[in-house]
Amino acid sequence: MTELPGGVRIKDVAAAAGVSVGTVSNVLNRPHLVALPTRRRVSAVISKLGFVRSESARQLRAGSSRTVAMLVLDVANPYLTDVVRGVEDEVAAAGLVVMLAGSGGLLGREQRYLEMFQQQRVRGLLWNPTNLAPPRADAFDRLGIPIVFLDRHLERTHSNVAVDDVAGGRIAAEHLLARGHRRIAVVGGPATLAQIEDRRDGAYEAIRRVSDGATLFLSIPTADLTLRSGRAAADDLLAMHPASRPTGVFAANDLVAIGLLQGLLAHGVRVPEEVAIVGYDDMEFAAAAAVPLTSVRAPRADLGRHAARLLLEAIVERENGTRVAAQHLRFEPSLVPRASTAHQHS
Repeated sequence: MTELPGGVRIKDVAAAAGVSVGTVSNVLNRPHLVALPTRRRVSAVISKLGFVRSESARQLRAGSSRTVAMLVLDVANPYLTDVVRGVEDEVAAAGLVVMLAGSGGLLGREQRYLEMFQQQRVRGLLWNPTNLAPPRADAFDRLGIPIVFLDRHLERTHSNVAVDDVAGGRIAAEHLLARGHRRIAVVGGPATLAQIEDRRDGAYEAIRRVSDGATLFLSIPTADLTLRSGRAAADDLLAMHPASRPTGVFAANDLVAIGLLQGLLAHGVRVPEEVAIVGYDDMEFAAAAAVPLTSVRAPRADLGRHAARLLLEAIVERENGTRVAAQHLRFEPSLVPRASTAHQHS
């Protein structure tokens, strides 16, 4: 049979198999309702004609898709690799797929993705919001689409999974203080990101506890969290007089830390002898940097797995007409010391 314009339709399959359209639909969606001989005959016709059902049409009829959306700040950030892998493992086991999108920290782009997810009636949403403002989730709530927030400590009405970034910043600063540093800079931004604000607050809390009165705290924001911004921050440090330049730097993530490291080394500044650096996330290549990078490690895969599990539970509850209280999970970071802070400052 010649394929019809626009592809073989379900009614073409029904006619060729000598059954009703409803029977073909049952073979596709509820095969247990169809007698085995009929099911085999219809399946053979489907194979012969090359029929492919419209998944988008099926989703619209059902009111939801087989897709779980995941909206994050930056899909290019290596930190996300293990988080996404953890999410995909759980979601795939449930027979669903993950649609990954990145806002780039831009509110307009974030809003466009959110509207697209609503139109596609995704099954659920894992969302890492762009800024400190309370995220608008009411449209998803009206559509019955569950949300689990990533790294959103202040969100209480929906489940969320996050790393304790205040503790992470505190751990980083305490390590620099313990190595004898008293001029410490926190590098990275923008400050509108909740995670960055938390890391800076944690570092400042640790530095404020030092009672000798000689400790200097300096905050150097960056446009984003990239290698380029780290190199730009190195230029800012190099512009300072060596006598007042920070000797210890806590970078808001490993990309900024490695960019900073590259910029300092390129201008002959020794790391860690003149400037010690602590990063954040402990990405795979942190240990392979020109000077292996001390970093604050977060359990990325565990964060992804638990976020996906909470979302899948919420999806089941919604479809069963039940509802339980939102859950809030926190993961504790830990320090991985390496050569970038090995020198004891005096």
